Amino acid sequence: MNEQQNVPPQPPEAPKPPWEEKPVPPEPRDAREHEQVREIAAIVPDAVLEAVEFAGQVTVTVARERILDVCRACKEKLEYKFLVDLTAVDWLERPEGRFDVVYWLHRFSDSRRLRLKVRVADGVEVPSVTGVWKVANWMEREAFDMFGIYFADHPNLERILTWEGFSGHPLRKDFPIEGIDTGAAIYPDVYPPGGGPVAGGEGE
Repeated sequence: MNEQQNVPPQPPEAPKPPWEEKPVPPEPRDAREHEQVREIAAIVPDAVLEAVEFAGQVTVTVARERILDVCRACKEKLEYKFLVDLTAVDWLERPEGRFDVVYWLHRFSDSRRLRLKVRVADGVEVPSVTGVWKVANWMEREAFDMFGIYFADHPNLERILTWEGFSGHPLRKDFPIEGIDTGAAIYPDVYPPGGGPVAGGEGE
C-alpha cells in the first residue's frame, strides 16, 4: 500500500488578512534615550552626535575621531562581538560630509543589532577598526576600492574588487554609469583602448 494513502487530510489554511489599502510606513524617531544608545554614551562620553530608531533598528551617528573608541567599547564592554558588515553611502551633494561609513554590529547574548555611522568628507581619513575586528580588513578595503575612502592605520589598504591602476571608484555617484576606459592606460602594449584584464588574460 502506498504510504501517502495513510496521510490524513490537512485542514485548509486560514485566509490571510487583507492588505492595507493605505499601509502606514514606519517613521524615524529620536533614540538618544534608547537603552542601546545610553550604554554607549555612558562609556564614551560626547561621542554620540545623533541617534535614530527606524523600523525597530537603532542607528547612532558617532564623531569620526571617536569611532575607534566607540567600536572598541561596543566589543569589549557591550558584547557586540560580531561585525556583520562595514560599508559606505555616497551623499554627493551633502555639505556636512559626502560619505557615511556604516558599521553593523551584532550581540549574541540578546540577539540585538546596532548600526554605527560616521560622516566623513571626501579625502578625510577614518580610523581603521581592524584592531577591533579582524574581519574589518577586507571590508575597509572594499570601501576604499568602491568609494575611495581612506582608513588610517589599515595594515594593507589596497584595492580588492578592481585591480591596481583602475581609474576611479565605481560606487561613487559621479562615476559614469557606462564605465570608463581603464585597460589601455594600464597595459597599452597588451590591451586595446576600452579593454582590460579579464578571465583568460584576453582583452575585450
